[in-house]
Amino acid sequence: VEGINYISHQAALGSVPRSIADPITSNNVNISGFVNMLTAAKESNALKRFVYAASSSTYGDSPSLPKVEGIEGKPLSPYAVTKLVNELYADIFSKTYGLHSIGLRYFNVFGPKQSPTNAYAAVIPKFITSALRQISPAIFGDGETSRDFTFVENVVQANIKALLIYTEINAHEVVNIACGDRISLNKLWNLIAKYLNCESLTPNYFDERVGDVKHSLADISKAKNFINYSKSLLTALVPVWVSVASLYAVWWYVVIHSQPEPVAAVVQTDPAPSGASTG
Repeated sequence: VEGINYISHQAALGSVPRSIADPITSNNVNISGFVNMLTAAKESNALKRFVYAASSSTYGDSPSLPKVEGIEGKPLSPYAVTKLVNELYADIFSKTYGLHSIGLRYFNVFGPKQSPTNAYAAVIPKFITSALRQISPAIFGDGETSRDFTFVENVVQANIKALLIYTEINAHEVVNIACGDRISLNKLWNLIAKYLNCESLTPNYFDERVGDVKHSLADISKAKNFINYSKSLLTALVPVWVSVASLYAVWWYVVIHSQPEPVAAVVQTDPAPSGASTG
């Protein structure tokens, strides 16, 4: 990274289920890869700011809502462990080498171009795919699991502001990046089904999965105060679920030329930003 002034490190191997199936690969990619980036960054003479994708999964089994930085529980999956270790390494590099980075804890990112086709795809494109094909979606648990879904525009904004804030930082910092509101999977499906005219479809319910967090809701006050973060106009001014369904419907019919069979809806703790890897 010699000669680079700003680093926004987004690369990682996402998905709680994938980490449970293959913890060694998740560890090698997410932890060793992150330490490689920190090491390269600390040796640079040109670097001004290092920002990285952290994860809401680090809140683990903490029952408190909303989730506030500094009040974490124990990780519930290998993926969550890797993201927690990233934060610990970032903190150590700050205290030991003076590399003061900012970790952005993403909460369930969604948006255009998010793939619905792989086995670890996020729940929103899965639901919309099922609705467009008139096939009942699969939900793990009773459907009352709730998430703070975060539009990808908010993630982009947070990265830019974290990289370019004028405030001098003297320590490692983590901030929640989210909408600051939550919705259950049942309600999410009902809204999408209503908008896409398939209200007669009822979900197929399966057992809850190991490693899933039951409820997620972020306190975004630190992000507002620290990097001047704000929810996008899309999130703030219109019914976001209807807008996203519309975006996906347009994307699906115009861009995707084949319609593969949908697989079970997977609820990740913080799926990747559109077109990028999760943190």
